Amino acid sequence: MRHRRNTTKLKRKTAHRKSLLANLACSLIDHGRIKTTFGKAKALRPVAEKLVTQAKRNDLHSRRLAIAFLRQKDAVAKLFAEVAPNAGDRQGGYCRITKLGQRMTDAAPMAIIEWVDLPELGSEDEIDEVIAEETPEVEAKKPAKKAAEKKEEEPATAEAE
Repeated sequence: MRHRRNTTKLKRKTAHRKSLLANLACSLIDHGRIKTTFGKAKALRPVAEKLVTQAKRNDLHSRRLAIAFLRQKDAVAKLFAEVAPNAGDRQGGYCRITKLGQRMTDAAPMAIIEWVDLPELGSEDEIDEVIAEETPEVEAKKPAKKAAEKKEEEPATAEAE
């Protein structure tokens, strides 16, 4: 029976999935906000929140557990020095996921995952800018034949004069 086994597999084997989540968590710790697919963001949130809860304990054992999972000492140092103290008295819900829409190439649903308590990251205007970058304006394309014909006609009239 699979009672309470709610692992999002992300179409990857166990080792690849753990490595992916560790790398995403390190990127989230380093940058404070990352853009990824919605499924990966949903899988990353419980991992990141457990890391912050661990870091709030701020003892040697929790630091070693974080190093064992993340495998990057500079990310662990930033987690314990900046992210966990900013979480403060919050009992949970350290991450926020904002949907962005679909990616242009493969229509994958995209999202931004960020820390709730980091004030230096910016406001909703930056999220709006990211959304604007994701949805380019569609320009009307001109037929190639007409453009080529105009180029051919212009030199002919210039030579005649």
